[in-house]
Amino acid sequence: MDAPQPGTVHAVLEDFLGHWRGTTRLAASAWGPERTASAEVSYTRAAGGYAVVQSYRHTEADGTHFEGHGVFTVDPDHDDVLWYYVDSLGQPPEAPARCTWQDGVLRVERHSDRGTARHTFRVHDGVLTHTAELRLGASSDYAPFMRLECRRA
Repeated sequence: MDAPQPGTVHAVLEDFLGHWRGTTRLAASAWGPERTASAEVSYTRAAGGYAVVQSYRHTEADGTHFEGHGVFTVDPDHDDVLWYYVDSLGQPPEAPARCTWQDGVLRVERHSDRGTARHTFRVHDGVLTHTAELRLGASSDYAPFMRLECRRA
C-alpha cells in the first residue's frame, strides 16, 4: 500500500483554504422558521498536509449560535476524501462520510438513524457555497435545509 502524500487533501480543497464571511439561509423546518444568520467559516491545512480542518459558526438575529467542525482527510486504501464532522447540536460524531469530487464540486451524504443529509461545497467566482438538503425518516425526497454563501474575509 502506498501512503498518501502530504497535501493530497488540501490540493482538492485548495480554493477553500482561508477565512470566509457571509450569510446562511436556513429553510423552515421542524427546528424553526425560515431565517438568515451571519456566518463565518475557515478551512485550514492540518496534520502536515494530510488533512484540512473546517470550522463553521453562525449567529442568528436573537444571538443564538451554531457551530460545527469537520476534518477532511484521505482514505489511502481507496484514495477517497473522507469527512469527519461534529457540531453543537450535541449528537456524537458518526463514522466519516465519503466525498465525491467532480468539476470543482465536493459532494457528500451523511447517513444516520434520523435520515440523510446531502452536502455540496463549491467555490466559484470568489464565492464559497455550502448547501445541505435533508431526507428524514422514510421520505424519498430531499428538502432544502441550509445554504451558506461567503466571500473571503
